[in-house]
Amino acid sequence: MRVTFLLIGCLFLTFTEVFAQSENDDKKAIAETIQFYFEGMMERDKAKLDKAFDPSARLIGYRGENFTVTPYEEWALGTDSGTQKRDPKDFENRLLDIDIKGYTAIAKTELFWPGIYYYDFLTLIKVDGNWKIVHKTWYEEKR
Repeated sequence: MRVTFLLIGCLFLTFTEVFAQSENDDKKAIAETIQFYFEGMMERDKAKLDKAFDPSARLIGYRGENFTVTPYEEWALGTDSGTQKRDPKDFENRLLDIDIKGYTAIAKTELFWPGIYYYDFLTLIKVDGNWKIVHKTWYEEKR
């Protein structure tokens, strides 16, 4: 009986360690995806944005008083085509939290940009082994 409990305990600990390592690997991969998002916006680089977003993603929030729903491709092309140079010293982008359940995740980010603060909720799904943003909802506040 004691041997059985010992065996079950060892299996439980092994499973827990494997699960924790898997979640850590997923969190690292999600953080890399979010970094492509940050860099793509800062550098106005659609190729980096494409690494972060699923092509069917939607971006939903308010622009001033206007509620907007924007398809990813439209948003990415607009970001990519911007002409204003961005000095990274003027911007601060942070990944605050990641919550994973299976092949889905929610990431919270905050972006301090000149004159504005964004708080993003990003929904990600693991597709073919890669984490992709499928939905972005944001809150913006003037600073």
